[in-house]
Amino acid sequence: MGRGSYRATDWMALRSSKKLSGDSTAVQIFDSKAAAVSNRSNLVKTRESRDNPDSPESTPVIIGFDVTASMGYLAKEIATNSLNNMITTILNNKAVKDPQVLCAAIGDVKSDNYPLQVTQFESDIRMVRQLMTLCLEGGGGGNEGESYNLLWYFASRHTSTDCFEKRHEKGILFTIGDDKCHADLSRNEIAKAFGDNVPYTISNEELIREVSSIYDIFHLYIENDTVRDKEVFHYWKDLLPGRSAPINKKDISLLSDLIVAIMLVNGGKTHNEALQGMDQDIAERLARSLSFIEIKKTNSNTISF
Repeated sequence: MGRGSYRATDWMALRSSKKLSGDSTAVQIFDSKAAAVSNRSNLVKTRESRDNPDSPESTPVIIGFDVTASMGYLAKEIATNSLNNMITTILNNKAVKDPQVLCAAIGDVKSDNYPLQVTQFESDIRMVRQLMTLCLEGGGGGNEGESYNLLWYFASRHTSTDCFEKRHEKGILFTIGDDKCHADLSRNEIAKAFGDNVPYTISNEELIREVSSIYDIFHLYIENDTVRDKEVFHYWKDLLPGRSAPINKKDISLLSDLIVAIMLVNGGKTHNEALQGMDQDIAERLARSLSFIEIKKTNSNTISF
């Protein structure tokens, strides 16, 4: 998948046809009551990101966001603003070559009916159209974590990309949410989410090592101005050192700017260079978040994890 090119006119037409505005609610945008069969991770064998005349050097970009009970506002922001802003900014800044975007809705494998939903990799307006087919189950178990690790497993074992297979280059993967991640995926949880039969429980550390050979992975932690913020922030800082960053809920409209800035840093720009060109107020508000991103490089100048 991934043919086509992204045009501002297509976005405006979609906004008009769907009557999207700042007043739209998450329920109005995501009106599916159940996960579409085409998006259910247990029914998806492989998602492919392939080179084509429109994307001769395709770069797979995976954006996974928390759709549990407290996260409706995040899904709305991504649908009405962030995804379009991110794509147009990536193209303008050349943050990555020929982006092909897959969106994922992440829940809780311990309690939800649809713990992971995934769209196709797309490079045109279909990425937004497919995004809006995702179901906001609004679950989560109140059990001190969500299943962000499902997306790491999926990216590692159920995607196939020309970026890696032809050019030995990594894609990029973001998870976004306001909670910790469950510590591992059990055999039963993997069977439920993917239909895969694996011999043992897989820890987050093993999953991160595995997926990091194919994707550069990051987590954006949303601060809610609660007493738990500090605990969750330090959790992600320890699990993904240099690859996790906080963003306050009141700054959620700047999510796309932060994602693109991280892509630029990941591609070799300094923090200051990544913030250049932004409105000064936006750059100042994102400087703290971006300061937690530290990309280590080996002597051969390749990005390491």
